[in-house]
Amino acid sequence: MVEKTPATTFWPSFYEPFRNVGTRLSEWLAPAAEASSDGKSYRIAIELPGVEEKDIDVTVDEGMVTVKGEKKEEREEKGDTWYFSERQFGSFSRTFRLPADADQGKVGADLKDGVLTLTVARNAPEAAKTRKVPIGKS
Repeated sequence: MVEKTPATTFWPSFYEPFRNVGTRLSEWLAPAAEASSDGKSYRIAIELPGVEEKDIDVTVDEGMVTVKGEKKEEREEKGDTWYFSERQFGSFSRTFRLPADADQGKVGADLKDGVLTLTVARNAPEAAKTRKVPIGKS
């Protein structure tokens, strides 16, 4: 049996706040998004400034739409007496659960001015069908 000492009780509590840092950091760095809908479709707008179309991958699988990509940005400026260089690289991923009435076969994507807009068609609601139920024939 391990005897509890002040040192053994201190370390687990010290590490507890850092347990989910990776998940929280990836959520913080994920691109901002907003969702809306109307009677015909759902729309998801994701901010992706500086990301080119060729660096974005959109997939739909089992009621989930996932947007993955990589940002590659380099900037270089020179003057007579100065030089400035900056690089930003990083990958991102966002996954959204589609509502039950979303048509997974009709998903469109459009990238304009640094905003990726996904449009997902809604299935038309099924009209309630009336049918006669025979009595005594089960």
